[in-house]
Amino acid sequence: MDSTKTKKATAAHDQEQLPWELVEEILSHVPPVSLVRFRTVCKRWNALFNDKRFINNHKSTFRFIISTESKIYSVSIDPKIVVCELALDIPGIESEIIHLVDCDEFLLCCTDQGAAVWNPWLKQSRWIKADASQPNSRVDGIGYVNNNNNNNMRAEERRYKTIGSYGPDQSEESWLEIYDFVSDTWNDHEIEVEPSQGDKEVTSLTRSGVSLNGNLYWVAYYEKTDPLYHLLNFDFSKKKNPDLFCYLPCGRNHHLDALVLRVFKGDRFSLLRQCHVTKKIEIWVTKNKINIENGADVVWMNFMTLPISNFPSLHEEFPYSQPSYFIDDKRLVLCSCDETGHPWIYVVKENKLISKVQLNSVVDPWPLHCTYCPCLVPVPGVPREEVLLPV
Repeated sequence: MDSTKTKKATAAHDQEQLPWELVEEILSHVPPVSLVRFRTVCKRWNALFNDKRFINNHKSTFRFIISTESKIYSVSIDPKIVVCELALDIPGIESEIIHLVDCDEFLLCCTDQGAAVWNPWLKQSRWIKADASQPNSRVDGIGYVNNNNNNNMRAEERRYKTIGSYGPDQSEESWLEIYDFVSDTWNDHEIEVEPSQGDKEVTSLTRSGVSLNGNLYWVAYYEKTDPLYHLLNFDFSKKKNPDLFCYLPCGRNHHLDALVLRVFKGDRFSLLRQCHVTKKIEIWVTKNKINIENGADVVWMNFMTLPISNFPSLHEEFPYSQPSYFIDDKRLVLCSCDETGHPWIYVVKENKLISKVQLNSVVDPWPLHCTYCPCLVPVPGVPREEVLLPV
C-alpha cells in the first residue's frame, strides 16, 4: 500500500515538472540579482548559470561603465537613461584607473601598478600586480585556453590568463607576457606584439584585445603597404606570435576614422566605422559564428549605414578616445565624448538618430568608458559573494 502511494506521488511530481527548455526560457528573464540566490536550488540550476550558452541568451541589458579620475558610474539605457555611481572597493587599486576594458564577461581596470579583474554585479575582484621586472608593463586583455574550439565551455572549466605588454620607453617595439590565474605568476614568452610578415610591418590600432571564445583579437594593418585592415588573433593555447586572422570589410582612409571591434551575439563580431570627413557611420557583423581555427571562413555583412552628415565625430585624437557601443534588436547605442570631453549617449534606429543625451552627472571631462552586460561568471580564484551591486 505504501509502495503504491509512493509511486503515485512520484508520478504526480513528474507530471507537475515543466519541460527543461521552458525552465531555461523563464530563468533567462529573471534578473541576475535573483539568479545568484537560485544557485542553491539544485545542482542543475547552478550548472545552468555557469553555462556560456545560457549567459549569452540571458536577457540582461547592456549598459555603459564610465570611469573618471575619482568615480565609476553604471549607465543603463532601458527604459530610460539612469546613471548610478558604483562603489569602487577594489583591493589593490591605489592609483587612478588609466585604462578600462570589458573583456570576456569581466571589466579590466588598469593602473600604472597593475590591473583589477572585476565583476561589479557579483562584487568580486582580483588584483593582478604588474610585472616589476619589465619596463612600462601593462595588462591588455583576458582570455583562456580553448584547445577544442569549444564555444560553450563552462566557466569553471576555463583556465583564465591575462596578457600584458612591455617595452623600452618611447620604443615602437613591445613584447607580450602571460599571467596565469592558477599559478599567480607572469611568464615571459618573448612574443612580439606586432609581428612582421616578411618585409611588411604590422601595426596594431588598439592595445586592448577583444576576447571571444578564449582568444584575443586586435584591429591591425600592414604599414604603408596594404589598404585593408586585418584582425590579429592571439591563441593562449599556442603561445606564439599573434596571427593575421582575417580581413576587415573596410579599408584605410583617414587616421582619425573611428574603428571599433565588438563581440556580437556572444559568438560573432561587429565592427563600427565612422568616416572622419563625412561622419557617415557603417556597422558590419559577421554572418556566422567565429571559428577560432579558421579566419578564412569569416564573412562580413553590412548591418547598418547611417549617412548622417551632422552626426558628431566619435574619435578624438587628443586625448585618444574611441566610442563604445552595443547593438540591441537592430538598435545602435553609442557612448562618446564631444569636443569638450563631456560624455553623450546616442540611440540610432532605422538609420535615424532617435535621441542624444548628455550625461551631466559625470562632471569630469574625458572619462574612460566601455560597455558591460551584467553576468553570473565569477572572477576566477575568488569565492562567490551573495552581496550584489545595483548596476
